[in-house]
This record gives sequence, structure tokens and C-alpha cells, in this order.
Amino acid sequence: MDSLSREMLETGELARLMEEDAVVGVTSNPTIFQKALAEGDWYDEQLQAVSRETEDPTEIFLALAQEDIRDACDLMAPVWERTNGVDGYVSLEVDPRLAYDRVASFEQAMRFHEEVERKNLYVKIPGTEPGLGAIEDCIAKGRSINVTLIFSLARYKAVVEAYLRGLERLVAAGGDPGSVISVASFFVSRVDTEADRRLEEAGRTDLQGKLAVANAKLAYEHWQQAFSGDRWAFLEGKGARNQRCLWASTSTKNPAYRDVLYVEDLIGPETVNTMPLETVRAFQDHGEVRDTLTEGVQEAHALLDELAAAGVDYDDVVATLEDEGVRKFSGSFDELRAGITEKLRVVAAR
Repeated sequence: MDSLSREMLETGELARLMEEDAVVGVTSNPTIFQKALAEGDWYDEQLQAVSRETEDPTEIFLALAQEDIRDACDLMAPVWERTNGVDGYVSLEVDPRLAYDRVASFEQAMRFHEEVERKNLYVKIPGTEPGLGAIEDCIAKGRSINVTLIFSLARYKAVVEAYLRGLERLVAAGGDPGSVISVASFFVSRVDTEADRRLEEAGRTDLQGKLAVANAKLAYEHWQQAFSGDRWAFLEGKGARNQRCLWASTSTKNPAYRDVLYVEDLIGPETVNTMPLETVRAFQDHGEVRDTLTEGVQEAHALLDELAAAGVDYDDVVATLEDEGVRKFSGSFDELRAGITEKLRVVAAR
């Protein structure tokens, strides 16, 4: 489920989604929390209490968000138990302004795990180049991580490598690799949004709406290769579990495309799809289920060549999306801090 709020928890909406819509995990980020905070008065009482202890908007946010995360983790605990720690996770993101700071990202991720204190917590760290080191360091310490903001195949391969190196360090230190797990959040729909704009300019509308799915299928192809062979067999023999692909940003942005495009075309073993509520409802209504991830892989390879021939630079598309993603998430965090300050003013004036 691509959203979390106290309202969803206290009204039973999240429990209903688990029961009726097969939801087995939840993710959160500053944008999602800002929306939840702005709507209604669900946080007002705790907001007042926390504000008596600190005036720092970031610390206030963390206090409010961590309560939601703990409650959601507790709600998901039976799923975690039933699946032997594969599903049932709730994700809390590090401050996105730390995306290019390895040490600070690592320290905050470790802090979140210690403060939330739930076995089914994922801490989200952006898969930027500095983020890779923080991810490896957290895995080496036995902490479960959701690697977010992955757009490129090259970066995805580096994310997998960071996970494997972290596990190897954990094993070398005598740790239990079976106690740590990870997902790699590969963003989907935004890839088409950026590529389609460039294809429109290039006069190649025939190639629009194809790169996002092809990109994800090629990532899954690498997943199949990375989690096989001697290196993985050694780690698996020690109890390690693979890092699943998670398809993020799966709502369809272009109304001309099928509203379940980024669900139907990305179904395969050991994957996760994070959907907003409208996509969950659409898929429940008219989604078709079949194993599609391994279909059309050769065509996906060929598409990259076609894009290059059309003058669309794949590397620039994905680099642009990463930069834009970090900027947007950082901007949302600034808006969140301002929103907390404003909400405090309104609550105090009542």
C-alpha cells in the first residue's frame, strides 16, 4: 500500500485493505505524511504534547510518524509471522535531504531501527551513489533496508552489489544473514513520463509508453542472474534471503494508458508492487493476473537500441529522474516541516 496515515489505522481502513485486498505491506514518505497531517485533526493531540518537548519540526515529525509506523508494524506482524519474515513490512524513509551523505544516512537509518524497535520495519534509503555505501553498511549491521529512488539499470546493479557485499560483511563478522532482508524499489511510471516527452519531440510516438515496463523487465532479468550462481549459493547456504524487486510509482500518469498497465505487465515470482489506493481498486475491478515479467525481454533489449536510434539518451533520462526525485522528496520534506509549524500555530490558536 503506497500510503499510511493515522486515519487509516484508527478507522480500520488499513486492516480492511489487508483483509479484502491482499495488502501485505505499507510504505510511507514525507509527501504522504504531509498529506495526512494536513487533512483533519488526527495528529493534533500528539502534536501538542510533542511540541512541549521540542520545537524542531523534524523531531516532531519523527515522533508522530514513528507512532504510526509502530502501529502499522504491529498490525502487519501476523503477516510477517505467517510468511516467515518475507512480507508484512512497513517502510519509514530517512530524511531525503541526506540523499548524498553516506554517513548521515547510515546513522539515521540505524537510529530509526533502534527507536521504532520492530522486526518488520524497513528503513528507506535512496539508491544514490553515496546512498549505496549507507545501504551496504546497514545490511552489514543486520538492518533491513528498502532501497528507494532507483531508475537506471546500472544503478540497480550497484544496489544489488551493495546488498551482497553487506551480507558478505555480516557473515564474515559472524552475524546471521537470515535476520536481514531488503527490497529494491525500482520506479516505473515516471520513466515513461520523461521518455514519452522526449519521444514526442523526436517524432517517435510509436515508442511511447514502452520504456518503463521494458526497464523493469531488464532489472528483473538481472535479479534472476544475481541471485543464482556460486556467490549467491554461498550466502543462501548461510541463511541469506534475496533482495526482491519492488515496483514503485505504479499508478498510470497518462490517461491514454491502461490504468493497471504497471501492475499487469510486471507480475512475477518474488516481487512486490506498491500501489496507491486507486490502483488497488482498479486492479481488483479489472486487472488480469498472469506471469508477465519474463515475457518480451528480448524486445526490451531491442527497445533501448531503438530509443538510442531515435535520439533519446537513456542514461540522461534516468539521471534526470534521479536528480528530480531527490529534489522533489527534499522539497516535500521542507514543506512538511513548514506544515508542522503552521499546524502547531493553528492548534495553539484554538
